[in-house]
Amino acid sequence: MKTLIQKIHVEEHHSFACRTYKTPDFETAWHKHLECELILITEGNGTALIGDYIGEYKEGDVFFLSPNLPHWFRKSEHKMIGSAIVIHFLKDFMGETFLSLPELKNICRPLENNDTGVQLQGQLAEDIAVIIKKMEQEEGLERIQLLLNSMQKIGSSAEQRTLTNAFDSLGGGAENALIETIIDYSFKHYLDAVSLKEVAGITRMSIPSFCRFFKRNVKKSYFDFIKEIRIGRACKLLRETDRPVLDICYNSGYNSWPNFSKQFKDVTKLSPSQYRKQHLA
Repeated sequence: MKTLIQKIHVEEHHSFACRTYKTPDFETAWHKHLECELILITEGNGTALIGDYIGEYKEGDVFFLSPNLPHWFRKSEHKMIGSAIVIHFLKDFMGETFLSLPELKNICRPLENNDTGVQLQGQLAEDIAVIIKKMEQEEGLERIQLLLNSMQKIGSSAEQRTLTNAFDSLGGGAENALIETIIDYSFKHYLDAVSLKEVAGITRMSIPSFCRFFKRNVKKSYFDFIKEIRIGRACKLLRETDRPVLDICYNSGYNSWPNFSKQFKDVTKLSPSQYRKQHLA
């Protein structure tokens, strides 16, 4: 099982990493690293797990992740090609004195928060996507200038949505291997009637121990985790198909319309029909 801590390789002639990860290199498991991460999804779609956030990602999405924030981008289909341009940089890669300059106030703003993940929105996401694509092609000072320019734009714009905040991952290597196993199992079986006894069994824990372990590491109950995965699938089907809502209910892991309707509203704050109407407008 892969360790959670990922070692980022930076070429000798660069001060930070900027490269495309494409299938099979795109398929990294639940992991974290010391570097900040700026990521542009260039191909594929699926589910993003960022700290305690579970949601969809698609081509064109841009995320900024603080250091040591566990994350995992899982493709919606195994045979799909996944690809992203990913920038990894240490907060002080240009030195602490440089970042203390008053002219760099906006650049430092997104670097101040730890364990935080944001998704860029609207025109900001479009602008940063253009910069990221240029950055991958540049060398030398131009490359650094593009990174500083992107952080300046992020730090001075409100077009961003906080996905997770102050997420503190306490687990060590062995615990994180278990979390990866649980998440992988859950994505393979979330459409089934998963029981706590069943999932606790794969960790060789008692049910109470498993529940405490999962809540401590993922900051939510196991059934809340499953609920968010199922509702995420339902949202995708409501947006991208014209299938009847009841059919979508039964194809998202639910066998009860009242339960599906209640949980859908818990997650989205809308009824399924309201959600579809809003996203087809």
